[in-house]
Amino acid sequence: MGDRDAPAVLFLCVHNAGRSQMALGWFEHLADGRAVAWSGGSEPADAVNPTAVAAMAEVGIDIAGASPRRWTDGLLRAADVVVTMGCGDACPYVPGTRYVDWPLEDPAGRGIDAVRPIRDEIEQRVRALLLELGVPPA
Repeated sequence: MGDRDAPAVLFLCVHNAGRSQMALGWFEHLADGRAVAWSGGSEPADAVNPTAVAAMAEVGIDIAGASPRRWTDGLLRAADVVVTMGCGDACPYVPGTRYVDWPLEDPAGRGIDAVRPIRDEIEQRVRALLLELGVPPA
């Protein structure tokens, strides 16, 4: 699951197609290998939201090859922090794990102009999370 000396984060949303994929893209870009992250959903979509892919491409981050997937118990146990984004009761809970909820708009069905502010808010939240984990953003 990665270098256990490095902080580990799991990003969760319902479809694992927009918010959690953008968060993972930002995290991997800004952590630059000094922390690990995964993403998952309770009801994974068939594909990553193309508007989220386009919004991330605008800032030089390629999430086009990502695939929505269901979270696993292994990922939940491996994570130091679980970040939930709109999955409510569908998100699993593991006692002793730190949980953070990011109430973000869902980019599903929105145009690029509406997704850009969501992307930018996710970037700021990922930067703050990395600093909390002792990993200065690259």
